[in-house]
Amino acid sequence: MTLENLVGKSLEKVPIDASAILKLLQAAEKSLQDSKVETISNDSRFDLAYKAVMQLSNAALQANGYRTLTSKPDHHQTMIQSLPKTIGLDSDKVIQLDALWKARNVADYSGDPVTEKELETCLALADELCTEVNNWLEINGVI
Repeated sequence: MTLENLVGKSLEKVPIDASAILKLLQAAEKSLQDSKVETISNDSRFDLAYKAVMQLSNAALQANGYRTLTSKPDHHQTMIQSLPKTIGLDSDKVIQLDALWKARNVADYSGDPVTEKELETCLALADELCTEVNNWLEINGVI
């Protein structure tokens, strides 16, 4: 399946806008920095790292000329699962990121606290994704 196949279902085409992508990258960097503040709760730190993952995934999609239809369910999952098509992310990483999406939903909708392991995983994956997205954008001359 290609990203083009998802247009109208879960994605829409958008013009590639380097300044919008740069804003998303800057927002992700800020979210990542804030997620490392150890005086806030693990749940809040997880939320910030997860937010960075979403901002980075969105930047990758937009760099390819797409964005999710936020009116459709599971648009976060769509952003994560599009990473192999947008930046060539390894499927094992996508599986790990998808698990974060599930952990976030459990925490948000059931009130279960985020575990230390989930937080550590989210922080590490967010940092790795930041490097991967920035490298892809640079190599492909998007920013």
